[in-house]
Parts: sequence; C-alpha cells; structure tokens
Amino acid sequence: MLVYKAFWIFTFAVLISFQGGWAQPVRPSGGDTLTVAFTGDILLDRGVRRQIESLGIESLFDARADSLFRCSDIVVGNLECPATALHTPMMKRFVFRAEPEWLEALHAHGFTHLNLANNHSVDQGRRGLVDTWRNVERYGMTPVGAGNTMADAAQPVLLAEHPRKVWLLASLQLPLEHFPYLPERPSVNQETIDSMLVRIRALRGVDSSAVIIVSLHWGKEHTLEPEPIQRSIARRLIDAGADALVCHHTHTLQSIERYRGKPIYYSLGNFIFDQHRDLNRRTCVPQLKITRDSIFVTDNLFTF
Repeated sequence: MLVYKAFWIFTFAVLISFQGGWAQPVRPSGGDTLTVAFTGDILLDRGVRRQIESLGIESLFDARADSLFRCSDIVVGNLECPATALHTPMMKRFVFRAEPEWLEALHAHGFTHLNLANNHSVDQGRRGLVDTWRNVERYGMTPVGAGNTMADAAQPVLLAEHPRKVWLLASLQLPLEHFPYLPERPSVNQETIDSMLVRIRALRGVDSSAVIIVSLHWGKEHTLEPEPIQRSIARRLIDAGADALVCHHTHTLQSIERYRGKPIYYSLGNFIFDQHRDLNRRTCVPQLKITRDSIFVTDNLFTF
C-alpha cells in the first residue's frame, strides 16, 4: 500500500494577535479574512509514478484534504521533484522527474503556489529547473524560491495584499549534490540565514502590519525533533520580524512550537510520497486565517 491519501485526525487552533516575483496577489474569498494553507513534500515519481500509471492521478487525492483546500484562498505545496519533459539527470543518489501535465491535477485540487527551493528541484539540471517553473506557471500556479539568478530566486513572493500584505520567503538550507554554486545562472534560492534576517527586518521596517512567512527546506531526514541549531535559527528569524515558519525536508512531522506566540513548523512531513514507515505517515497542513489585526492558526493533522 502506498502512502498518499491523508486521513483526518484532529485540529488544534491558536489565536495570534499583532499590533499595528511572480505572484499575482489574491483577494480573500471570505470577506476580510484571508486563508493560507501549507503542505509538506509532494513527490510525483518513483512509487507515486507507479500509482499514477496504474490508478490515475486522482487516486492521490482525498476528499477531506480537498475540503480543506476549498476553504483556503492560497495553498502552498513543496514540489519535491522537477516537472519537466526534459531528461537531463544530475549525477546524484536520488534523481526524480514528474510529467509536467500532472501539475494540472495539483491546480485542480486547490494548489496555487509550489515551492521549488528544495534539494530535488535541480534533479534534471538548470534547464529542467527553468522548464519546471514555466510548467508551474503554465498550469496556473506560482513558483516560489527559484529564478533566473540567485538574486531573483531570493526575492520574497507577495501572496496577497488584502486584508494586508502577506509575504513568503523560501530558502534551501542544504547543500546540493554535484550542483555548482553559480549565482548568475538559474538557481533555487540558497540564501543564508544572515541574509534572510536582513531581508525580514527590511520588510518589517517598510510595513509594520505585513505578515511575513518563512519556508525553509532543512533538517535531518527521518527524525522527529529539530536540531538545537534549528531552534536557535527559527527564533532569530521570528525576533527579526517573521510571523511564522513553515518548513519541510525530513519526511516526518516534527514538533510544532510557539515562540513569542508565533508558530514554528520545523517540518510538515510528507503530503504525497511513497514512504511506508510509521514515522513518515503523519503530516500537518496548517491554515493561517489572516485579518487586518490577527492571525488565527489551525493545525490540521493527518495520517496516511
């Protein structure tokens, strides 16, 4: 049995109150409240490819997750593979590739943005990366965390302007296998934490009411707790002005923390993947309900 479908366990909510790229910012469908949802890793290759070819891509989706996405204005997923017809594999241990037309199903099921700032977006080289973000756009979504240069890739994405501006910053915090650092060529964002701190402070200085969300691809795979250095970094980012961290990579749901009343998701876990162990079968899909002066956070926990 492959581990794709998500089944509801329970939700946990907390109210956070505040004082005073490519994206086409959306307007909230629920009046003065904007709802933004995030998922963890999405793989459309290997065992998932076999399921698609056998049962069709609709077999990957569950009505309960669809219901959650239908009541969200924005849904951001971490696409853990290039989606390209190009076959230009890198020399690395795990090399993935999805068929670009499969992106249409992600959009149909509610995804609006796909994060590319991870260690598999370059599995088919720079040409595959460029083709992937073009395909993401082709199927009606916004790519995040990649660009024609490293500077482009590092630019914050404006998710929404109403009821206030909502920014997303995405960065890969892991080394890339056999992929040279060439910042003037197409890249995923590998911006350093120190650079992100400066960027966050600048955004906060320009607009004290903005919502700033940080998404990092980091951590030790198949573990349930973050490293101490990750906790330190997460708190520094919030101290600099970030309102939430929504992160991934470990293929596990790691601990969820509140620091200064703001949520830190060290790793959301797998959303669509082909890993079978119990620790790989739980995930969280947080929803942030944003008004002019508050953020209401709901932790939607699923198991496969």
